[in-house]
Amino acid sequence: MNVLITGGAGFIGSNLAAHWLNLGYKVRILDNLSRSGTEKNVAWLENLEKQNLEVVQEDIRDSKAVCEAVRKMDVVVHLAAQVAVTTSVTEPRIDFEINTTGTLNVLEALRQVNPEALLLYTSTNKVYGRMEEVSVVDTGSSYALSDFPEGIPETYPLDFHSPYGCSKGAADAYVRDYARIYDLRTVVFRMSCIYGTRQFGNEDQGWLAHFIISTVLGRPITIYGDGKQVRDLLYVDDLIEAMKLAIERIEVAGGQVYNIGGGPGNTLSVWAELEKLLTQKLGREIPVKYGDWRPGDQPVYVSDIGKAGRDLKWVPRVSVKEGVDRLWTWVMENKDLFG
Repeated sequence: MNVLITGGAGFIGSNLAAHWLNLGYKVRILDNLSRSGTEKNVAWLENLEKQNLEVVQEDIRDSKAVCEAVRKMDVVVHLAAQVAVTTSVTEPRIDFEINTTGTLNVLEALRQVNPEALLLYTSTNKVYGRMEEVSVVDTGSSYALSDFPEGIPETYPLDFHSPYGCSKGAADAYVRDYARIYDLRTVVFRMSCIYGTRQFGNEDQGWLAHFIISTVLGRPITIYGDGKQVRDLLYVDDLIEAMKLAIERIEVAGGQVYNIGGGPGNTLSVWAELEKLLTQKLGREIPVKYGDWRPGDQPVYVSDIGKAGRDLKWVPRVSVKEGVDRLWTWVMENKDLFG
């Protein structure tokens, strides 16, 4: 199988590329290598397998480059994106050009030169906005959704909040509509917090990896909001399994939108609960400072993953504790990568 991963040198992309290379697939990566850590991920992938790996250093905003990249591909996984809410607020045009125009470039390239290919698009839970009308309960160390014990379903109204939410939400809608209007085989994953090895998290994105890296290296940590915000966490291996099943079940999944996250069984507050896990590993208290809430930040978001379970026969396998242990071990064993 020939697969293209846009943004393939990033955290999720490099893990997915490694998985497919290990299966003997031919993997093409399209990435402008602008994000910190991407060059290290490429070096890691090339060390694993060079024969079936092709790295195309181009920008998703270049429509001609995208057209060339999608030719003769069986599967396209579109991960390339501007991923930080804070950056979208300060640079909304760049955010739009990468997330919305970049996605349209992928869709048009497929429509024009490779309409039989399958497209997996990674959207975000931010398309649901702040969900201000949802009842939120303060449990002391975290927040909970009293009206949605199984999490937020795909049928929940969209309410884009922040330029990032708008750009990803618009792309989300385009991908779904190209399945309806042009009969492209597309699947949308509205993802919650994905984490795992090869994640060079920073203050703006990849919060769990950022906190673990900062704890291990003794770097300062700022908590935005009160630290009781809750997210459902999904280890990257479980995301890859969901992608595999969506490809295998494309006759069911084609044109569909799925919330993909850890679900109600894999939740964690971003600091009030995580601090206990990291303090136990470090053996001492971790100093932090607090800042204001960020635009569009949800006090609590948990994915209802029931639809993916029904359609794809998929459930997360890696618990939060096991996943945190794996990520902590990887960071400890690879401190030299974070210099």
